[in-house]
Amino acid sequence: MSTIAELRLPATENTLVTAFEHTPEITFELESSVSKTRPCLWVANVDREQATDAFDTDPVVLEYDLLVESDSRLLFDVEFVDGAGTDELCETLLVDGGSLLEMWGNDGWWQARVRYRDRETLTDAYDRLTESGTNVDLRRITDIAQSSGGETRLTPEQQEALEAALEYGYFEIPRSISMEELAAELGISHQALSERFRRAYETLVNEELQHVEQS
Repeated sequence: MSTIAELRLPATENTLVTAFEHTPEITFELESSVSKTRPCLWVANVDREQATDAFDTDPVVLEYDLLVESDSRLLFDVEFVDGAGTDELCETLLVDGGSLLEMWGNDGWWQARVRYRDRETLTDAYDRLTESGTNVDLRRITDIAQSSGGETRLTPEQQEALEAALEYGYFEIPRSISMEELAAELGISHQALSERFRRAYETLVNEELQHVEQS
């Protein structure tokens, strides 16, 4: 039985604290799979000028490039000062063998949903973080039982995307293929692939949670 934990960590002890202070309404969402070499961040609740100003004021940001601009959010490729970026935050959370499901930041806090092998692994990760002086708030824990059924509500496109991701090593740490490269293999844009993953994850998590409630 695996365990999904939702954790909250203060930006003051992690990354982009100055960006949060300069632009309090800004939100970040990690999309690290687009680039194999640098993390990518979705930025929302601000316009393009506000987003670039926030990056410019933060000393941990070396440079950034705008990759995607939509009506509601922007995607930036970001290079951080060594030891001060989102990669280090992820490594801190995943060193005990966890799998990052999603990570986002707003109101001066970083929050992450991480899947661990079991509660013991989660406990080890939590203890290590607190012993290192990191203030971590464990907000929610969900135990996920192995499903006994063979059917799923995934669409054929979502199923294809997940199977390709597994085959090409997308879920390995470190990744063997970036989202952009995987999207090219499937003949779709990386935005389309990201949306398939997002909907597939939501479907699978909902199915798992329903199974837990019924057991």
